[in-house]
Amino acid sequence: MVSDPLISTDYWTDLQITQQDVEFLHNHLFEHETPLTVRELVTVFVNERIRAERLATQQRREAGGKTYFPRESYQVGDDLIFPALNWKHGKVTAVRAGTNPEIGSFDVLTVDLGNGAERLFAAGLVNHSLNEQPATAEEEGSDAEEILRAHGNSLERRIEAAFRADDELVRIAGRWFPRALLLDVNVGHLNLAEAVLDMAGGEPLPTAALLKDVALPGGVNPKLAEFSLNFALQEDTRFDEVGPAGEVLWCLRRLEPAEVREVPLYLRYSPIEYDRAALTPQMLNLEAQLDDELSEVEAPSSAEVKEITVALIYPHLQAGTLPLSARVRSLFPTAYESPRVRVTLVDGRTKQKMPGWVVREHGYVFGLREWYKANELMSGSLVRIRRGERPGEVIVEAKTYRSTKDWVRTVIVGADGGMVFALLKQPVSAEFNDRMAFAIPSMEAVDQLWLQDRRRPFEKLVADMIREMSKLTPQGHVHAQELYSAVNIVRRVPPAPLFALLGSRPEFTHVGDLYFRLSELE
Repeated sequence: MVSDPLISTDYWTDLQITQQDVEFLHNHLFEHETPLTVRELVTVFVNERIRAERLATQQRREAGGKTYFPRESYQVGDDLIFPALNWKHGKVTAVRAGTNPEIGSFDVLTVDLGNGAERLFAAGLVNHSLNEQPATAEEEGSDAEEILRAHGNSLERRIEAAFRADDELVRIAGRWFPRALLLDVNVGHLNLAEAVLDMAGGEPLPTAALLKDVALPGGVNPKLAEFSLNFALQEDTRFDEVGPAGEVLWCLRRLEPAEVREVPLYLRYSPIEYDRAALTPQMLNLEAQLDDELSEVEAPSSAEVKEITVALIYPHLQAGTLPLSARVRSLFPTAYESPRVRVTLVDGRTKQKMPGWVVREHGYVFGLREWYKANELMSGSLVRIRRGERPGEVIVEAKTYRSTKDWVRTVIVGADGGMVFALLKQPVSAEFNDRMAFAIPSMEAVDQLWLQDRRRPFEKLVADMIREMSKLTPQGHVHAQELYSAVNIVRRVPPAPLFALLGSRPEFTHVGDLYFRLSELE
């Protein structure tokens, strides 16, 4: 078999998407009148490139000569091509009669293969294995599936970039289609779609359900009708596409919960400048364990994550949300483009189903406020998260038990607005993280601190927290994880700025194992 340039890694890694490639894919979409994902288009593209390259290879092979077959007769001066020699070219320089009583009469060709190399070949032989038609370039060579496995992702990115620069193509929910083929969807159609979604009361509906009432012209490709309506809905600000990747669901933006349209107060973070180089390996390890959606942590690249347990911090408890951290994100449905994705949250114990929203652009999952209250969770309570049995479902579970009294750090807000910590017996009915647990008898009083405390410098806030919390232990020191949970009771702060402050300022003394104390208390 001839070596195939398409198997070469360089061919696909160095390949540039040309205007001719884009036009070919345009024509493919025009001919089939079916919107396609970029992965489907890459498959079409790779197969076409293979076909074109194989055809070019075959033409190069056959240029300027006859294909050698032992059954044929040849004369001096004939230019021959030898498939069995990797399609080498040669010129017949002499012909003589061969002698072999077992096979009868035949000719012996002397062929100059270039560079002074000569070889002898038989001619006029009726029975010979090389008389079979050699494989053409189209019948040998590259495996499209192998190429897609190795280079599919990078080719997707290149075709996406080329398509985004082309105004004649539009994309909806990960599928591309020529703008010129879209059906006309007017304001009347869109008003009907709004009415249907209004009647659904905020429950997202697939495009097929809307098409039943939005009367588009009949006799057209159903996929074309669906795509055209999707595009018109996408261009109208009244509608929001909230389906996970591979599924299109529409909702009226005004019917979405306020906490989905805008980031809840408790999750709003005013960025704090810090030097990430100040974080020690211990700090970086703890940061990854805390599953804070604002952390600069890479998603795990090892085995697929099946279950994650997160300890709630006060902002998520109050907002009724879960952090969409690097690890947690892998358990929730994502989308091609939609910043908000509708999901179903399922109580792992009761099987109760609750509407949830993945707010991808801001890194949180909304929809658990009433569930937190029903399970009497507190700051530091543990929530287990795992994939559901059906697409679009995610299971959440709190390990609850009969309420008992336990010693827990308790947040008390005085009449002067000051916050103190006390170790008091509190009713507890769910598992919690010892270092992050705080009982808050009056959330209303704490909420006032969110409005009043914003002007306090971050350094002073941290020092005040350490000063108060250190009173609860004989050693007078506080662990970084405890401090992270405590600071977030009054201000949304990710771990890194806090840890960097602890590791770089002289007023904070590290006493080992991420425990700190105020230098003034030494």
